[in-house]
Amino acid sequence: MPLSKGQAAAIALRLRRLGSIADLAARLAPTPESARPIPPEVPAVKDPGATGRDERLEFLRARGVEMPHVAGRLPQVDPTNLRGNIEQFIGMTQIPTGVIGPLRVNGFHAHGDFYVPLATSEGALVASYHRGARLATRAGGVAALVTTEQVQRAPGFVFKTLAEASMFAAWAIGRFERFREVAATRTSQGTLIDLLAHVESNHVYLIFAYHTGDAAGQNMVTFCTSAICDEILATTPIRPVSWFLEANMSGDKKATVLSFLHTRGRHVMAEVTLPRKLVERGLHTTPERMSEYWRMSFVGGSQTGSIGVSGHVANGIAALFLACGQDLACVSECSVGITRLELTPSGDLYCGLTLPNLIIGTVGGGTKLPTARECLRIMHCEGSIQDGEQAAKLAEICAAVALAGEISIVGAICAGDFARAHERLGRHPA
Repeated sequence: MPLSKGQAAAIALRLRRLGSIADLAARLAPTPESARPIPPEVPAVKDPGATGRDERLEFLRARGVEMPHVAGRLPQVDPTNLRGNIEQFIGMTQIPTGVIGPLRVNGFHAHGDFYVPLATSEGALVASYHRGARLATRAGGVAALVTTEQVQRAPGFVFKTLAEASMFAAWAIGRFERFREVAATRTSQGTLIDLLAHVESNHVYLIFAYHTGDAAGQNMVTFCTSAICDEILATTPIRPVSWFLEANMSGDKKATVLSFLHTRGRHVMAEVTLPRKLVERGLHTTPERMSEYWRMSFVGGSQTGSIGVSGHVANGIAALFLACGQDLACVSECSVGITRLELTPSGDLYCGLTLPNLIIGTVGGGTKLPTARECLRIMHCEGSIQDGEQAAKLAEICAAVALAGEISIVGAICAGDFARAHERLGRHPA
């Protein structure tokens, strides 16, 4: 994504917390099994019944994670505790939840081996992501890095003439510092970090961008922008004919080119290089064939007008979001990304994924629900420790999971296993 001078400086300042460029490179470098033994895998899918489920729950319990709500061993949550999450409550919709891992992540924020919960009703999905996680881990892990962090709200103002609209836009840009002060009165987690003005004839769109800490921030930016609009209406020398708190230019819950280029949420990148032998043994195909498939699929995606080109990123993001109490509608924007699978000069397979619009949080919203808290706890991502650190950690894990899924599905297609896997795992027995 193109970076402004201010954004680049902010990213550089955050990355310097580790020290030098060499320190950052070392943190993102593969961590081989010889340097840190790989933890045991989640007990396999061999037993689909209660015994297998209990074995996996005991596996997590042995690692300090109790999951009584996910396991259904406690009464349903008291409806009075759901205020702010649901209206006209009638009960809970249950989605089966599995766990994959370990997935080794060599991220700036997420650094270690993680077991990851995924909620889905699609057979074969968890098994596929588990296979990708296994291969990535054996390759030394997925490097992951969050760069830009911003969530937007875009009010719109209508004026009599384009002259008035242009003067208002210039006035508003000059009031940025005052708007920042007003926003600070409505949140303890967020900060107004940028303001863009777009004039279209006699319409003005003001795009306010916020850093939202460990919250996904959808409500936060709404409350802050509402307060700013009150300030605008009280002080502007050019009165609008009418205005709207959101004029559909923020990219909220939809895939847009603007968000793809400028980021909405967290911009996350992930990469791993799979050695040739690992591809051949683990995926039953070759780096050449997977690279060839990627080129053809990229051309296919381009011809359909896709914003970004990937395989099934939405699958992993939706499953992680369901398990962890995220805003599921945001999958429409979060799943926009670019996957790359390329043959290296040494004959291995370079795998990269960029997700520029990951709206994700560890506090607020659905993360307060008991099952979500338990799932976040598996990854040590529950709550807030330091401003923005937990959400950035979760974002890097999410990108690593999505990349693992991309590796696995392309491998299955190239090896001719795609239909067979869904036949075996995605259908109920007769």
